[in-house]
Amino acid sequence: MTLTSFGPANRIARSAETHPLTWRLRDDGEPVWLDEYQAKDGYAAARKAFADMAQDDIVQTVKDAGLKGRGGAGFPTGVKWGLMPKDESMNIRYLLCNADEMEPNTWKDRMLMEQLPHLLIEGMLISARALKTYRGYIFLRGEYTTAAVHLRRAVEEAKAAGLLGKNILGSGFDFELFVHTGAGRYICGEETALINSLEGRRANPRSKPPFPAAVGVWGKPTCVNNVETLCNVPAIIGNGVDWYKSLAREGSEDHGTKLMGFSGKVKNPGLWELPFGVTARELFEDYAGGMRDGFKLKCWQPGGAGTGFLLPEHLDAQMYAGGIGKVGTRMGTGLAMAVDDSVNMVSLLRNMEQFFARESCGFCTPCRDGLPWSVKLLMALEKGEGQPGDIETLLGLVGFLGPGKTFCAHAPGAVEPLGSAIKYFRPEFEAGIAQAKPGAVPLARPIVIGA
Repeated sequence: MTLTSFGPANRIARSAETHPLTWRLRDDGEPVWLDEYQAKDGYAAARKAFADMAQDDIVQTVKDAGLKGRGGAGFPTGVKWGLMPKDESMNIRYLLCNADEMEPNTWKDRMLMEQLPHLLIEGMLISARALKTYRGYIFLRGEYTTAAVHLRRAVEEAKAAGLLGKNILGSGFDFELFVHTGAGRYICGEETALINSLEGRRANPRSKPPFPAAVGVWGKPTCVNNVETLCNVPAIIGNGVDWYKSLAREGSEDHGTKLMGFSGKVKNPGLWELPFGVTARELFEDYAGGMRDGFKLKCWQPGGAGTGFLLPEHLDAQMYAGGIGKVGTRMGTGLAMAVDDSVNMVSLLRNMEQFFARESCGFCTPCRDGLPWSVKLLMALEKGEGQPGDIETLLGLVGFLGPGKTFCAHAPGAVEPLGSAIKYFRPEFEAGIAQAKPGAVPLARPIVIGA
């Protein structure tokens, strides 16, 4: 996936001052290896962090910049870093990069790892210095074979240059970095399931507390951050807090830039680095070019399959967590999907819920049993064999699998698009209910507690 641009928004070239994540990208889409990366000020921020900044000052700088997680949850990065123990006797601690990018319709981390592998390594190096972690792992989605090759080459280049390994930059600080490819489970995007998988265990989420900062991989203090999150760190250290905060549009409560995109039947599907606070309409019309000829926008998701559907009239919402929250859903990963007017929402939701049901770890009852029930009901509605009350049962499942009702956030994310689809397109679901025949015995339906 190469970075693309469209229309008038492309008149301003990418620069280090405005596009900290992507200004180093090559026009041909080839990777930026060490020599070119260093020629473009690569590892300058790492040298500054090692030579001029105390470890706690790095943490405070990231906290003051307001960097938030870019994987979808949006937790403040500096706050997470601050949870790591201060006790110097706990000298075995780990930094994990969550590169298990399996959210449907999301490919932003893949672009960074394939084309700018050294940016991620530099971000992890600075973060490791701040957190006093001596070993790091990039937990990579197994299907990202090209990213694995590029990351492993970049790690070897950094080792040869003295940027990884022992006594980095003459500081006495040691940091080893490994690329670990996963076995293909969506649930590994949850940080404690990722930790279990890295240890060779079944990828089930863990009970919290204790949190990974206290008891993480192999029982040691561990910090887990997303790829895009870590890639923001060098620019923050290199350019400072005020500069980073100035990047976002007026009105945005989030700071910096974000990789955003649009897929679906748009004229120019792609991925762009944009300031927080741009409107979804600008992303959709100026960058993605609007819908292809002959298609009309029916609805859209702002950030992956686990976010709720929005209507065309919601396109004026600003793309940041609070802006999307005002129209009733979450920003998620920031990569939107356009649904055209030829798509039947029942079929689309059946496809989505099948994915989420298959990817459930099966640990807790609501998720293990509730998601397959939603699939059965949607399949019946899709075939025109639904029964009166099926929609109410689906809505009951949306509530029963909502936030705080399950062991982790998998099920709440899975049912959020279902609830929004019924809210906005209920007639399409009602059309799948068959007329009951005289004397017919209704099929068994799930009993939803608390519905």
